[in-house]
Amino acid sequence: MGVNDFAKLPHIGESLKRKEDGRFLTGAGQYTDDIRQADQKYAAFVRSPHAHAVIKHVDTSQAAAMPGVMRVFTGADMQGKMGGLPCGWLISNPDGSPMKEPPHPILAHTKVRHVGDQVALVVADTPEQAKNAAEAVQVDYDVLAPVIDMRRASQGPALHEEAPDNHCYTWTLGDKAAVDAAFATAAHVTQLDITNNRLIPNAIEPRAVNAAYHRASDEYVIHVANQNPHVERLLMTAFVLQLPEHKVRVIAPDVGGGFGSKIFLYAEDVALTWAARQLGCAIKWTAERSESFVSDAHGRDHITHAEMAMDKDGKFLAMRVHTHANMGAYLSTFSTCVPTILYGTLLAGQYATPQIYVEVDAWFTSTAPVDAYRGAGRPEATYVVERLVTRAAWEMGLAQDEIRKRNFVTQFPYQTPVALQYDTGDYHACMNQAQQLADVAGYQARKQTSQAKGLKRGIGYSSYIEACGLAPSNIAGALGARAGLFECGEVRVHPTGSVTVFTGSHSHGQGHETTFAQVVAARLGIDPSQVDVVHGDTGRVPFGMGTYGSRSLAVGGAAIMKALDKIEAKAKKIAAHLMEASDADIEFSGGQFKVKGTDKTIPFAQVALTAYVPHNYPLDTLEPGLNETAFYDPTNFTYPAGTYICEVEIDPATGVVRVDRFTAVDDFGVIINPMIVEGQVHGGVAQGMGQALMEHGVYDVESGQLLTGSYMDYAMPRAADFPEFTLGHVCTPCTHNPIGSKGCGEAGAIGSPPAVINAVLDALKELGVKDLDMPATPARVWHTIQTAKV
Repeated sequence: MGVNDFAKLPHIGESLKRKEDGRFLTGAGQYTDDIRQADQKYAAFVRSPHAHAVIKHVDTSQAAAMPGVMRVFTGADMQGKMGGLPCGWLISNPDGSPMKEPPHPILAHTKVRHVGDQVALVVADTPEQAKNAAEAVQVDYDVLAPVIDMRRASQGPALHEEAPDNHCYTWTLGDKAAVDAAFATAAHVTQLDITNNRLIPNAIEPRAVNAAYHRASDEYVIHVANQNPHVERLLMTAFVLQLPEHKVRVIAPDVGGGFGSKIFLYAEDVALTWAARQLGCAIKWTAERSESFVSDAHGRDHITHAEMAMDKDGKFLAMRVHTHANMGAYLSTFSTCVPTILYGTLLAGQYATPQIYVEVDAWFTSTAPVDAYRGAGRPEATYVVERLVTRAAWEMGLAQDEIRKRNFVTQFPYQTPVALQYDTGDYHACMNQAQQLADVAGYQARKQTSQAKGLKRGIGYSSYIEACGLAPSNIAGALGARAGLFECGEVRVHPTGSVTVFTGSHSHGQGHETTFAQVVAARLGIDPSQVDVVHGDTGRVPFGMGTYGSRSLAVGGAAIMKALDKIEAKAKKIAAHLMEASDADIEFSGGQFKVKGTDKTIPFAQVALTAYVPHNYPLDTLEPGLNETAFYDPTNFTYPAGTYICEVEIDPATGVVRVDRFTAVDDFGVIINPMIVEGQVHGGVAQGMGQALMEHGVYDVESGQLLTGSYMDYAMPRAADFPEFTLGHVCTPCTHNPIGSKGCGEAGAIGSPPAVINAVLDALKELGVKDLDMPATPARVWHTIQTAKV
């Protein structure tokens, strides 16, 4: 079935209400913290109050003697009994040497390297007893100077012996000589220094794990708030605990958001799994919000110098980028590919820039590890490109839209100078629709109205592109990936014609139980209510890679489509037998099998029943049952793209920025459920605005303390901070997956930050302001205005 035919099927493009919302809205959802085992015990962690220190001695005697305490474990108890947390992506330096990959211990043994580093694990009968005992553990530290500013990391004390200058790797991409030659002949060069601020994820459900060991079967069952349970099991069993994989079952039940921060294997998951066997009981730990701030993987944190070379007409000739990327104290699961493979390869943006060269230096610092956060590398790349393009427009005397239109890619497929090949797109269509929906023609009148009120109004553009799906496996492997990037789907048709789908993708807010059901129902001609979707349980679903990188529908949905192809092929053989025809003459649509050129038909339900009640059935040539599994490994990334336009009003007397209008036009290819897609865009834009205007993870340079360790200091956006979003869609179907979809979960967080900041800077231009780092808080905006007056 072709993409165009699929897109016309019933239920495709229909805004069905989410099937899963019934249990969530009535309090019937089951999260990890809701699960209580018969022999349930509870854990608390002793965490370092210092950013960098030698552990001289850990005294657990007082804690171990407290009521209800079963055991206190330290790093010494685990030494030699397990490996450290692995990094899933190997990055090589330009000379071919591998990155520095120091150990990441489950519990710190000789040294702590960031505030919140795990030092000891307390297991007790109740959460209160565990927490009280954790406070009684005495740790003698020899405090060392922290390394906070990555620009000066090479001058600070070494966090790891393996990296004496705190340098992890240098990574490059592009033809440096060709780029330098283009700059030498350019009519104009625009330069920009950019900081992409550190973010702290803050999913509504904190991380949690409940690990149990069953002695009779020698098996582990781990409930965990995680986005990819199969990968969690693989990393834990193969690299850390060296356990037989089939003896470990990982279940990710309902998960309250992840945004990337729940992709990774964390030390707490391993520690509880190991301790469960030592003590012969189930152990639960749920992070308190203060723990999440210091122990969850953070996002972003780049410092970049970027340059664009242009001819006299504003056509891009070459781009040159150097980025310092903060890895934090340790390498998290996918941390190394975020500022490289997922960043440098997207620096072409939507533009036909002939030559691009990027160099990235990654550094260890005394901060929480940094890894993927909604968009993962793509927001950082888009922010660099779109800020640079807007600055270039102003310097060249061009409008923000005009410089973009002059440089858009128009012919597809398009091979970028940074490795990727875009298969399809229509960037002019996205721009034109965005300008119409944003009423750009009326902007000057709105600006005059703001001026009359003593306010400054600005408009900002952002034309983003992202690469989704993280594929194919063979290319990813050549680039350093230590895992495959396929997905698996199993379709099980029951005798009555209802269907259960088992998917390796994981839903933690995306609505898979609805959209996947729509895909299956559309193909089989049944109602979506007859389709159940099972995910998140390694004991029930085939091996899959989970959910991240906006890959669920484009990769996981494609695997389901391939399984449905097998279902249809077998069902046609059964139908042919029932109607005494050749299976080559059987057509299937709308839930009916028909013999070509006749009026003979039978419904799908009858074929399903026959598969399981094979009376008068050719068992010698056709097996009973109707159950198929398929794996799908994409041949390319998918490339969602779009244009966002933001208008802001700024009070120059206070520095307060108000987003007045926001328009987002996206090309996600074929859309299964528009309502769910709109919700994803709304959420992404909200997070992007949060980064642009208020969110910022800040560490004290002298002490290494996290200064924004609670909601008192880390500002999160609220509903009142947003205008009504105006959304539009363009559709150029993906050319290489059977659904034609591209992915939508991260786009809003990718395209919105530069649109907001470009609008802020546009509003402040007449006051002499040339640049401003995120977040554009009232204090920062006001101070920038005052500085510009001097």
